[in-house]
Amino acid sequence: MSFLGARSQTPSGSINMDKIDMALTELDTITDFFSRMVQSCHAKCISTRYAEADLNKGESVCVDRCVAKFTDVQKKVMERLQAKQQQGGAGQSTGIF
Repeated sequence: MSFLGARSQTPSGSINMDKIDMALTELDTITDFFSRMVQSCHAKCISTRYAEADLNKGESVCVDRCVAKFTDVQKKVMERLQAKQQQGGAGQSTGIF
């Protein structure tokens, strides 16, 4: 079985391009999320003047909280988007919230 499960739904030797496109879209989404989280939490929690090689306790706690909040908000946004799509409102111009 291939990484994307291509053999289970397509004839042997062919590639399921829909699954590849979905995997690439998911990879792009995760990469973008991680990049935005790192930029945001770094700007909020870490001083631009590096005095030590390691994070101090305050910076470490701040980064932990920032990552947790960023992840929690991302999860809530995705849940709201999925709920809107299930209601059939994905194509409408009304707001998400």
